[in-house]
Amino acid sequence: MELKIIKTQDQYEQYLNWVDAMFDKKVEASSKEGEMLQVVLLLIKQYEDVNYPIPMPHPIDAIRMKMAENGLKNKDLVGKVGSKGYVSALLNKRKPLTLELAKLFHQEFHIPADILLS
Repeated sequence: MELKIIKTQDQYEQYLNWVDAMFDKKVEASSKEGEMLQVVLLLIKQYEDVNYPIPMPHPIDAIRMKMAENGLKNKDLVGKVGSKGYVSALLNKRKPLTLELAKLFHQEFHIPADILLS
């Protein structure tokens, strides 16, 4: 297989089929085929990033998801963020997410800053 930047859907599908075959063969990462597989996976990722972008979640949705992952409720943010009413308004998108709060959620929940600032 000659490696080229993926420009068409057909090339993309051919590379995906080749990757499936390599996974079925269970190639070693350190082998020549294994190293080629790693390059093909990078080419596939680049094509997917351009042609199938994943939209950024709304910052509040990201915060709610992290809260659910950590088993936190709205009341757990009272004191750190503000009053019960303010937390509720923030999480229901009635109050804006301030830069200070974005920093707090970045530090507490490790949410990437580009999501919180979008």
